[in-house]
Amino acid sequence: MSTATLAGGCFWCLVKPFDQFEGVNSVVSGYSNGHVENPTYQEVTSGSTGHVEAVQIDFDKSVMSYKELLGIFFQTFDPTDNTGQFGDRGPSYEPAVFYHDEAQKETAEEVIRELDEKKIFSKPINTPVLPYRNFYRAEDEHQDFYQTNSGHYNAYYKGSGRKAFVENHWGAN
Repeated sequence: MSTATLAGGCFWCLVKPFDQFEGVNSVVSGYSNGHVENPTYQEVTSGSTGHVEAVQIDFDKSVMSYKELLGIFFQTFDPTDNTGQFGDRGPSYEPAVFYHDEAQKETAEEVIRELDEKKIFSKPINTPVLPYRNFYRAEDEHQDFYQTNSGHYNAYYKGSGRKAFVENHWGAN
């Protein structure tokens, strides 16, 4: 198994897109790259811990490559906005690719270049590629939110503007 750590705004919206693919073993919501050990949701969203909401994905790279995983990731949020995502603003909602090794870093930079060349977005991609430092699992109520609170999840996904943005750039999934 390999590990990817990705941030694209609210972590609730980053679980469902990956859950449906063969080769993805698990998708865990959590907090990444901050300076406080075992932070809580309240601490992270206050902006005082340096963490961003993220997902950590364990995947079988013989079934799905890291590049394919990033291809899915960049279709789930607005990678041109590095100050938050849709209705969620501020440092805890900033997007990022947290690379675990040099190969992941190079792949992420390659994917960003390729997407920019295709001019899918009206602005260049502004999602940083950063070294992975840490990841802390979020509280249980944040895990698999799209399944455990589907009504709230669906209303949020649509109401935040994320659904319209994704469909406008990539079509209905």
